[in-house]
Amino acid sequence: MRIGQLARSVGVDTQTVRFYEREGLLPPPDRQENGYRAYTEKHGERLAFIRHCRILGLSLAEIHELQIFQDDPHQPCNAINALLDDHISHMRSQITALQALEQQLVSLRASCNEGREINACGILTGISEESKQQLYRASSGRKD
Repeated sequence: MRIGQLARSVGVDTQTVRFYEREGLLPPPDRQENGYRAYTEKHGERLAFIRHCRILGLSLAEIHELQIFQDDPHQPCNAINALLDDHISHMRSQITALQALEQQLVSLRASCNEGREINACGILTGISEESKQQLYRASSGRKD
């Protein structure tokens, strides 16, 4: 199959297929006499695996590691469990950070009532104040 067919079968763009090839996650296909890439069902399976890993938020390095394990299936999966445990921990940290961000946004939104003019906007004032505080902390070397 050609690159467009492969991409459509998995639901990605052809540039994504080329990117994964460059990154070494997708093996290079054979070339036909006319120079077109010739993909196989194995490429489709690998690409679908990569896509699902990306949906799960796994990094390219993590996917590469999983592929190494896939290629040597007669070993214990302890390392895969550890990789996923690390990923879960990272995701939990991201969720915590997103929840803190949500609270900041909710607080900013609550600082401005309808009907105000821009010069009295609590949201813009809040963002400006926080920006000034961050600039002050950065220039004074403070990290709080």
